Amino acid sequence: MRNYTKLLNDLAPQKFGKLGVLWTTSLIVIIIIGVIAYIDQLIKGQTVTNMRDYALWGIYISNFVFFVATSFVGSVTVAILRLTKNTWRTPVVRIAEIISLAAIVMAGITIMIDMARPDRLLNLFIHARLQSPITWDVIIIPTYIILSFLLLYFPLLPDLAILKKYYKDDKPTLSKWYGKLSLNWKNSKVQKQIQAKSIQIIALMIIPVGLILQTIDAWLFSTTFRIGWDSTNLGPYFIAGAFVAGIGALVTIVYVVRKTYKLEDYITNYHFDKLGKLLVLACLTYLYFNINEYLIPAFTATEGESVHLNTLFTGYYAPIFWLVMIVGLILPIIVLLFKKGRKPLPMFIIGLIVVIGSWWKRYIIVTPTLLHPFLPIQGVPESWHHYFPSVHEWLITIATLAMCLLIITILVRYLPIIPIQRTADEQEELLKTNKKA
Repeated sequence: MRNYTKLLNDLAPQKFGKLGVLWTTSLIVIIIIGVIAYIDQLIKGQTVTNMRDYALWGIYISNFVFFVATSFVGSVTVAILRLTKNTWRTPVVRIAEIISLAAIVMAGITIMIDMARPDRLLNLFIHARLQSPITWDVIIIPTYIILSFLLLYFPLLPDLAILKKYYKDDKPTLSKWYGKLSLNWKNSKVQKQIQAKSIQIIALMIIPVGLILQTIDAWLFSTTFRIGWDSTNLGPYFIAGAFVAGIGALVTIVYVVRKTYKLEDYITNYHFDKLGKLLVLACLTYLYFNINEYLIPAFTATEGESVHLNTLFTGYYAPIFWLVMIVGLILPIIVLLFKKGRKPLPMFIIGLIVVIGSWWKRYIIVTPTLLHPFLPIQGVPESWHHYFPSVHEWLITIATLAMCLLIITILVRYLPIIPIQRTADEQEELLKTNKKA
């Protein structure tokens, strides 16, 4: 009983300290600034951005692809871990699901931000064309949001019922909300069976949906037949990159949550070691696809592809390209191959580098290709041959990233970060096994 009380006190949601309040306030301020910039963009039109006839997809689409990629880990990876019944996943699985839900919601919002006329959003449904990958994207993203929500919510039911009792005396209003959200969970055998079956069905559904979403995003690019995107490699290339971005984000958030809430007894070095092995595997796979994506065209390139590759290897985008490849991908592989590199602090630094590198990688995928049009355009301004986001674009994009972090922050504040009931069951099973031994 004493162990269960300690477990409950450790894992129940905790109030923010001064640092938490400052963090949340900062995110809200950044979001407000971004909203003001977006309202100005709506009033004045896309002229406030640096997107023109050449760079018609700018930083917004790069950001969208990043959010979609980041959401991948909390759905597909978690679903696989659930189906294979890996016990080490318990302390990190809910954090992954929270990241997934926040990222995919922001991916949907980012698409609307990119639209010059968001009031015409309904036209995507009313006048949908099935031969267009954009239509598939419009269908698959809401589906993915729903499944990500259910994958987070269904395993929460026992914990919400526990929190209802836990806060009954001290915080009756909060207790009432937990009670409503727990859907009258009584921890009965029938409820457990239904819950287990439901989670299994959702996990089985979300894997193909996640893979389809990443593939459709790749097809949005590759079906345009542009140099740099015209590749059958792009689907698996996006999936491999999504694993890197997602696991990098998971490692970073897990470290911060562990440090903030003092969960070292639950999220141990062993978990970081496991996540480190997953991340290095993802990075190695992604490196392989990058070699295929750039090395083969370098040997067999047409004139147009040569211009594109030279822009990346030695031209205007070379500094960002090589930083992303060497610092954001190769360096993490080297560090994570060693056990000392898979300790919590080195993992946090590597995770942060990987996330930043992954964001700029999407920028590299989107922007340089657009600056090489199908046909030469006569008499265009010199500025159209180059693209770098305007102040409006940066403010709005940073605000979307802040909004994603705010969603994660709010969910972490009010939900048990580590499953309480499952952790208690696992500890009880371990105690029984030790007694038998």
